[in-house]
Amino acid sequence: MKIGQRRSKQRELILEELKALTCHPTADELYEIVRKRLANISLGTVYRNLDLMASTGIILKIESGGKNRFDGNAMPHPHLRCTECGKVEDIMFDVNLPTPSELEANGYEVTGCTIEYYGICPNCKTCC
Repeated sequence: MKIGQRRSKQRELILEELKALTCHPTADELYEIVRKRLANISLGTVYRNLDLMASTGIILKIESGGKNRFDGNAMPHPHLRCTECGKVEDIMFDVNLPTPSELEANGYEVTGCTIEYYGICPNCKTCC
């Protein structure tokens, strides 16, 4: 973990649990998962650590107008977001996106990347 701050058991556990998921949880959802392994962790600790890891590029913060969601895969890749329920999924297909270091080789200072498609997920489409 390259955060520039001291290592913490709580931060490492939050990152471990986030990387084990593919559902892009909110901080509240991840808190409930982490709390099963570390009962005394606070919701504020989860929020602070997620924000710290997102600001240093270790994880992705997916801002969607409502509750932010988080992705343990920090490499640039596209997402598909449901505008009804907020669910976010990875879209994995064979397209070679340039890496930040490739873009920086051209003189840019890359500070972020988002590729997001949005629509209504199958679950919401059938229930409404």
